[in-house]
Amino acid sequence: MNTSRALDAIRSRWYVALPVAVVVGGVLIPLAYLLLRAAQADPQTLWDLVARGRTVRLLGNTVGLTVGVLVGTSLLAVPMAWLTTRTALPGRKLLTLLGVLPLAVPGYVMAYALLATTGPYGTLAQTLGLVVPRLSGYTGAVLALSLSTFPYLFLNLRTAFLGLDPALEESAQALGHSRWQVFVRIVLPQLRPALLAGGLLIALHVLGDFGVVSLMRYDTFSYALYIQYAASYDRIYAAGLALLLLMLTAAILVLEARLLKGRLFHQTSSGTARSATLHRLGAWRWVGYAFALSVAGASVVLPAGTVGYWMADSAATGLPWAGLGTALWDSVRASAPAAVLAALLSLPVAYLGVRHASSWTRGVERIAYLGYATPPLAFALALIVFSLGTVPVLYQTLALLVGAYALHFMAEAVGPVRSALYQAPPHLEEAARSLGRSPLGAFMSVTFPLVRRGLLVSMAFVFLSAMKELPLTFLLAPVGFETLALNTWSYAEEALFGQAAPYALTIMFVSALFVGVLLLREQTARPSPSEAT
Repeated sequence: MNTSRALDAIRSRWYVALPVAVVVGGVLIPLAYLLLRAAQADPQTLWDLVARGRTVRLLGNTVGLTVGVLVGTSLLAVPMAWLTTRTALPGRKLLTLLGVLPLAVPGYVMAYALLATTGPYGTLAQTLGLVVPRLSGYTGAVLALSLSTFPYLFLNLRTAFLGLDPALEESAQALGHSRWQVFVRIVLPQLRPALLAGGLLIALHVLGDFGVVSLMRYDTFSYALYIQYAASYDRIYAAGLALLLLMLTAAILVLEARLLKGRLFHQTSSGTARSATLHRLGAWRWVGYAFALSVAGASVVLPAGTVGYWMADSAATGLPWAGLGTALWDSVRASAPAAVLAALLSLPVAYLGVRHASSWTRGVERIAYLGYATPPLAFALALIVFSLGTVPVLYQTLALLVGAYALHFMAEAVGPVRSALYQAPPHLEEAARSLGRSPLGAFMSVTFPLVRRGLLVSMAFVFLSAMKELPLTFLLAPVGFETLALNTWSYAEEALFGQAAPYALTIMFVSALFVGVLLLREQTARPSPSEAT
């Protein structure tokens, strides 16, 4: 019944049907076309592609990097989340800010900072005379990605810690369990959804990363796709690599769903959940401060200081104001329309999901999220193959880049709009229709003002994500199109750290705005935990 109502709503309203068709077609058709291109090879060729030693090595490297980053982010995020939610440590709000600020440092900027700091000509060697072997390969990639992505897990865990009912913990302690046993046996299992949600975001980020692995010279599927594109560009081989990367992504999505299937983590007894009592650390507070400040130093102070050092070096010879202005303008003129387009596409998708919930509308939402889950290089390659095969004039145009941004980041736009729609009473729209308004007129006069804030947040998210985007820009940008991300990466790849600094600093400044928006949305209505007595 709900499915038929949703289909009727789509068929009778072109302004709903058109965006839904764009989302479904824009995500699925290029991926399907990529599959067809790979299928053009004979079965033996496909088997040779899968079974060749380099492909197996790429698979091992990609999985190993993902596991390493998941371990690294867990070691950083779990203690930080516990310190900021379960302890009476003074300055917890500042520590929370320090745990989120690394989101303002894109992975390739973090990699640039690590490369510029280490080595015989790095910042440490030039300022302190301390020569540290240059970080590169697996170790450098794990460090750069862990330091730049752990806030995704930190934010999820922090929310989960604040939402836990302490009754189970208190009962376990009353039965004689130590605090460590309570954490391992009671608290940690309840954190599984947060760990999986944050871990999924990080894993998808690692699988799709191109900037860090290319700067660190570490072979993964994404780096191999880039090499294939930049060198010979064998479409069959590139399509095969992209599909293998998609299969790995799908396996991670299925694994995450299976690990959560059939598990309940909410309170089932009557009564109201209480806030946890905060732990006083005593002398251990200095260990807590040392850990938190070490994490902040490595993830925020190091990249900011490194970029500032090389920025001063660049300023001595004159800043490239013209090039910086051009790069900023190119970044904005691609990101701004993409943000608007993503918000406009997300509105009907979220509206159907909230007002006409059914298996069909949930499927449309999943397709929107598929565009985000698809690794950027694979998605870009699919759009390249599709545009060259069907509409060659679209290849390497600003329109294709804007569309790719919008489809890839639309999942970030759906969430705020859907939350706003849940808070907009549907009976107001029904009342407007009973007074003679058309469905569109009722929505625009009654519901749209209530979801406008959600749309603005959606546009802010997509705009600032697109400003930092590198893989899609690298493959799809028009000839002569220079963004802040492209300039930062290209100069850093050539070890021209002084020339890269102005572009990296601008990205960090703009990204800090994203962190501000994120912190505003992260505020919870739950009362603050009570102080320990």
